[in-house]
Parts: sequence; C-alpha cells; structure tokens
Amino acid sequence: MMNDELREKVIKEIQTIFDPELPVNIWELGLIYKVEILPINNVQVVMTLTAPSCPVAQSLPVEVDQKIRAIEGVNDVDVIVTWNPPWDKSMMSEAAQLELGFL
Repeated sequence: MMNDELREKVIKEIQTIFDPELPVNIWELGLIYKVEILPINNVQVVMTLTAPSCPVAQSLPVEVDQKIRAIEGVNDVDVIVTWNPPWDKSMMSEAAQLELGFL
C-alpha cells in the first residue's frame, strides 16, 4: 500500500471520531495537526484537544490510536498530544464552523 493511500485511510478513520461535546468530528475541528506515514507503515499522529482540562483528554488519543491500529496494513501507531500551538476556533474547517454556528 502506498503512503498516500494509507494516509487517506487513516484520515477517513479519524473522521469517524467525534468530540463528545460537539456534533463534529475531530478532523473537522482541527484537532489533528499532523498525520505522517513512517517506514514500514508506522503511523504518527500529532493532535491536540480543545482544552487541557477537556474531559476526554485521556480517552480521545486512545480512541484515535485504536481506530488507526484497526486499519489493515498499519504496523504501529504513535499518537502524540501537543498543546503547541494551542487549539482555537480558527483551526476548525468551514464545515465545522458552520455546523457550530461560528460563521
């Protein structure tokens, strides 16, 4: 499987994960900063959360890890949570901003 193809599958899987407090998936919310396919189909995801005190701070990265691991062909997964840059509403897609009434 080509890296681009695997990356697309990873992104599609990430789009099935929703912030429990919002009707928008974490990809559209802009919580995923980077999806990188490393040698031997290892996947590295750099993500953030809407706030450090977010109730899903522990569970959301685990869910991302588990969903990506379930993709056929993925060897290993590394989910890194960062607070830099801090998330803000401007990182959301236009669709998410519309959905949440910010536009």
